[in-house]
Amino acid sequence: MTKTAFITGASSGIGEAAAIALAKEGFQLVLCGRRQQKLTDLQEFLKHTKTHQLLFDVRNKEEVKNAINSLPEEFKKIDVLINNAGNAHGLDYFQDGNLEDWDAMIDINVKGLMYVSKEIIPQMIAREEGQIINIGSTAGKEVYPKGNVYCASKHAVDAINQGMRLDLNGTGVKVGAINPGLVETEFSKVRFKGDEEKATKVYEGFKALQAKDIADVICFVVTRPSHVNIADLTVMCTAQASSTLVDKN
Repeated sequence: MTKTAFITGASSGIGEAAAIALAKEGFQLVLCGRRQQKLTDLQEFLKHTKTHQLLFDVRNKEEVKNAINSLPEEFKKIDVLINNAGNAHGLDYFQDGNLEDWDAMIDINVKGLMYVSKEIIPQMIAREEGQIINIGSTAGKEVYPKGNVYCASKHAVDAINQGMRLDLNGTGVKVGAINPGLVETEFSKVRFKGDEEKATKVYEGFKALQAKDIADVICFVVTRPSHVNIADLTVMCTAQASSTLVDKN
């Protein structure tokens, strides 16, 4: 039977790459995001794969609930949940931080992950099978200057991932996290509020991870035997040793 993967933040970056990679593995896909045209373009690209798109904001718990409840019958059984939606907003000293940026990061990165998971976990428990992959970050393993609230949000993802795994032990549901380092996506463009020059400089002088690299890791994780769970995996490019130590030529 064809398995269904539910991907948040599927309109770009890691989410988009994961959708393309999982389609090649034979999954049908629920593509979730806030940008209608991006999802439609991805759906068209994956026209040989069964897909369904859901347009909602993970920060809005009512939208989350209504969207998931609206799934057609053939997409209702979620085998793999990939909690990928997440953003960084701003790179400021704590004392200079923007409150709206803080709210956005906590609401998307933490509460959004919880809202989506809360709606999907019950059906996995009822079937005694399923898999949740939480996309974290190396920022959830350490803190760097001006990272403050973003790092806090990703530390929360790390804690939630561990808490989920403990609480779902014995249910048959796998829980694990993939924690990427520097990945060349729209991430920095969003963080710097559209400043292309600043965003480009983040990835200059070294070969950063690409979204496809993380998608390959996701495919590895979801294709392990039922008794194997990749609980917590950190992935960095060769040039990166930590959030602040990157070998740039």
